[in-house]
Amino acid sequence: MNKLGAIFLVALLTGCASMQSHNETAQKMQGASQQGDFQSALRQLDERNKSEDAKKELLYNMEKGELLRLNKQFDESTQAYLAADAKVIAWEEAAKTNPQKLLGTLGAAVVSERLKVYEGQDYEKVWLTTRIALNRIGQLDLDKARVDIKRTHEREAVIAEFRSKETSQAEEEAKAKGGAVKSKEINGYPVESLNDPEVLALKNGYQNAMSHYLAGFLYEALNEPGLAAPGYRKAIELTPNAPALEEGLRGLDERTSFTWKRKQRMTDVLFVVEAGTAPARIPRAFTLPVPTGRSVRTVSISYPTIQPSKDPLLDSLQWNDNSLPLSKVVDLNVMARRALKDEMPGMVLRGITRAIAKGVMQEQLEKNAGPLGGLIGAVASAVTEQADDRMWRMLPGRVYLARAHLPPGEHTITVAGRSFGPIKIEGQYALVPLRLYENLNLTGAVASLGQLPEVAQAPPPAPSPVESKPVQAPVTKTATKAKK
Repeated sequence: MNKLGAIFLVALLTGCASMQSHNETAQKMQGASQQGDFQSALRQLDERNKSEDAKKELLYNMEKGELLRLNKQFDESTQAYLAADAKVIAWEEAAKTNPQKLLGTLGAAVVSERLKVYEGQDYEKVWLTTRIALNRIGQLDLDKARVDIKRTHEREAVIAEFRSKETSQAEEEAKAKGGAVKSKEINGYPVESLNDPEVLALKNGYQNAMSHYLAGFLYEALNEPGLAAPGYRKAIELTPNAPALEEGLRGLDERTSFTWKRKQRMTDVLFVVEAGTAPARIPRAFTLPVPTGRSVRTVSISYPTIQPSKDPLLDSLQWNDNSLPLSKVVDLNVMARRALKDEMPGMVLRGITRAIAKGVMQEQLEKNAGPLGGLIGAVASAVTEQADDRMWRMLPGRVYLARAHLPPGEHTITVAGRSFGPIKIEGQYALVPLRLYENLNLTGAVASLGQLPEVAQAPPPAPSPVESKPVQAPVTKTATKAKK
């Protein structure tokens, strides 16, 4: 039996714990957290990740950070996010200085995609720094939030460079092993889910308008309009025809002028409205004919699929008798499908490589151990052939923005007939995070940035010419003694 055959058999006999479905864990966490029982959701996460090493992994800390954020444990949430971010920083350093080290991990996919170290979806890496920045803005730690915003932009550049190298590597490996199948040749794969207009309209699978608009808003609040403008422009480029994004750039010069700031009497409020949950990657099995030397065998290959979201869109936000239009700036379902579309060429080529290796392994086992050996090889192949369903599932499904000037004070905000508040709004700028989470209406940490100018009090009226100032009577010694 060759080395690959031994690996398959070990995976079969041990049940391969590292190949457990994350989707099953995510469903349990969502079920508990959507009832408001965030501690039970955290326990579900810990039960899946019992070892100390598992609790240091990227996905564990991203999910934990989001659950803690939903439960308003912002300090603990930030710490979990930072633990996850340390993993992404290490990935970035390797991608910049030694990309072959990361590309070499693709060899694990010869047995199963789930055996690879989870590096995170590219849009998750970007969302991670955005989430950290949102937590820090809510805690008024603006200097560190500014650093997080800057790192977001740098991270996007690293991702773009590395993904180009990864696809080339996968093509070379598949070509060397005789694989030459494209995704459109996988009979039954729902390619329409990856090729619908919304997916194709995205510039890529990792940049999002929310992260760049947040950068513009923070720079504006810090009185750095020269840095705010590029953030607003990039957000518009990524999500065109969104009124909230366009107004952010159009009104920037006036809002940051000295004259405006002197007369400003209402708070400039950015509402960040999140709804739903991130999509799931659902594995589906497909069969491929693969050459194994003297024959052709049919091998089962598993690839992930993502179904389009059917959640209704939100259109407006109300406060008092006023209505504000909501602009959808991020759709995580569409981003996840775009990321999968970008990943599919490499994934398919790795699948072809894996199918060929498994076909050869089955043939060798049958040759060396007869029909029983062939059967064992087929069973081991099926057990280990599970598409990777790991994703950051506690994220929202969609993100909307609205922006308006509100008078300082307490306000009740209504979205889709659901009320939030009363919410205290004050300062020159305010950021208000809202989350529609199943039946829960969750308000995040509301940040008040800067101060409105004080309205000068009117001077007291001058005394009337006909009025005379009363003269105080002198205090006599007798009166003084009496007082004593």
